Amino acid sequence: MLSLRDLFATAWWIALIVGIGFVVAWQFVKPAPPSHIVISTGGEGGAYYQFAQRYAAILARSGVTLEVRTSNGSRQNIKRLEKGEADVAFVQGGVIEPPADPDAVPDNDLYSLGSVFYEPIWVFYRGNKPLTRLTDLRGKRIAIGQEGSGIRRLARQLLEANEIEINDKLLPLDGLDAAEELQQGRIDAAFIIAAENAPVVQVLLRSPGVRLMNFTQANAYQRRFPFLTRLTLPQGVADLVRDYPPEDIRLLAPTANLVVRGDLHPALQTLLLQAASEVHGASGFFQSAGEFPSYMDPLLPLSPEAARYYKSGPPFLQRYLPFWLAVLFDRTIVLLVPFLALLIPLLRFAPALYSWRVRAKVFRCYGELRSLDDDIRQRFDIAQLADYRRRLDALDEAARELHIPLGFSDLAYTLREHVNLVRHILEQQEQQAS
Repeated sequence: MLSLRDLFATAWWIALIVGIGFVVAWQFVKPAPPSHIVISTGGEGGAYYQFAQRYAAILARSGVTLEVRTSNGSRQNIKRLEKGEADVAFVQGGVIEPPADPDAVPDNDLYSLGSVFYEPIWVFYRGNKPLTRLTDLRGKRIAIGQEGSGIRRLARQLLEANEIEINDKLLPLDGLDAAEELQQGRIDAAFIIAAENAPVVQVLLRSPGVRLMNFTQANAYQRRFPFLTRLTLPQGVADLVRDYPPEDIRLLAPTANLVVRGDLHPALQTLLLQAASEVHGASGFFQSAGEFPSYMDPLLPLSPEAARYYKSGPPFLQRYLPFWLAVLFDRTIVLLVPFLALLIPLLRFAPALYSWRVRAKVFRCYGELRSLDDDIRQRFDIAQLADYRRRLDALDEAARELHIPLGFSDLAYTLREHVNLVRHILEQQEQQAS
């Protein structure tokens, strides 16, 4: 039914064009996402570490291992990202100066996936007199966090804005160590950055002789430092029976942000955002449902994948398919679209080309037959009679030996009929010449 030789001759250039298109398309296909990534957090007792453990459990459901590495804080997390020692990290707002152009590509090739939760700044102090301004802490011994931590940098920023000298009275203490020193009266105040349910916050809220600063200038701080948000600690929320705090307390809070390297696979960025939505999307003490994750702190440009996520949600395939299958389909589609775009029109053209190749064999014989017919009709020479017969016999033999598909066999029989017709004309010319 088919001539394999003609089929191959027709198909090879189609395969070549489609192959070239496949190779070109492959250049635009990202490699499969790795199954292991590293997140840099904070200390084991901190919120960053606890949230990262929840992320790891969620990503494990999709076959991705999230390795959780502790650190001294946001500054170290940034350095790890820059050195390639981590793929994603929690970074406190205000640690990085925002770029002049929000749309510019960052020099360190880091991008934000958005803010994921508030980190309230708690300024606890000892004394009976209510303090409402940081200037009231001038000359006092203050715990401002360990070197390299986000709270230390933020505390220095706020103290310097209040013209408080940076000296040896600013101590590298944080967390429960700072709480113990404050309870024992060995320091006068402590900057703590933690969630409202963190043990260090709950301990200090209930410690005798320890009070919480009410930032009466919260609006001014929010204007001076755009990465800060004003929050309110409602009256009595810590202890309804003892009515503590006895009034609404104004607090300040940066946001914790997910920062990724620019070369982190887009599918993994989306998977991290889905995990963040699951972990941080519910309503909380200071946030409403659905408030996080969102792009609230312009410390770094927003990742293009995150921008699409906030606009349209997860990719269509990842909504309904397992992660690995969605990624496989997504990569396959990138290849199939140009593949089909080339293959379909070429296949529509292929039958016509195949038919032309088969007919061309017969047409070559017809070319020779027409030339012979012209010689016999217009330039007949009796001396060439043997040559005319030899050429006719050769054409008849060629027609019988044509290897063409069954569907085109009528062409061979018609050719032989026409050879016999010319043979009859030759006989007539021979009789007339005799």
